[in-house]
Amino acid sequence: MSNFDLRSAARPDPDAILAAIADYTVADLPDSPVAFTTARYCLLDALACAFLALRVTECTKLIGPVAPGAEFRGGARVPGTTYELDPVTAAFNIGTMVRWLDFNDTWLAAEWGHPSDNLGAILAVADYRNRRGGSRGNRGASPMTVRDLLGAMIKAYEIQGVLSLENSFNRVGLDHVLLVRIASTAVATHLLGGSREQIIDS
Repeated sequence: MSNFDLRSAARPDPDAILAAIADYTVADLPDSPVAFTTARYCLLDALACAFLALRVTECTKLIGPVAPGAEFRGGARVPGTTYELDPVTAAFNIGTMVRWLDFNDTWLAAEWGHPSDNLGAILAVADYRNRRGGSRGNRGASPMTVRDLLGAMIKAYEIQGVLSLENSFNRVGLDHVLLVRIASTAVATHLLGGSREQIIDS
């Protein structure tokens, strides 16, 4: 139980788990050939699922701009389509495509989940960032490479996976995608140039 006084205007310290997620997100990854090779396979698998979903009319009805003509020139591209959208809409489009057939990867622990669900946010933010010339506060930064993208995937997969080991949200009536929200938010904030504190706040 916290000793936080509700009458105080002082901001309490963040929960330890939020600080740990932020610290991990901003840290450099160790050079693990196995992790990067696995991430590459996961990326290829997710993209294959997404491209196959484009053959399904029910899926294609849901993707695209939120209103006709509401595309965002220079925005995030949606793989396999001609759409250029704002990052949030692009993330929804990509996530819908990856998940539509329910063939994408699965992680089973105390909670189950599909770590490639994080690719909606990661791919949209990475493409948007590269097309706009870098992350916020870091204009002109080197473009993200595929290795950078794989590193972001590794971080999102590990955040979601580690939280899944000991937390079962379905048991209390919450959907497992809660962990995708946590992992995607941390990694996307970092990709957009967010600091450790901004990752905690997000």
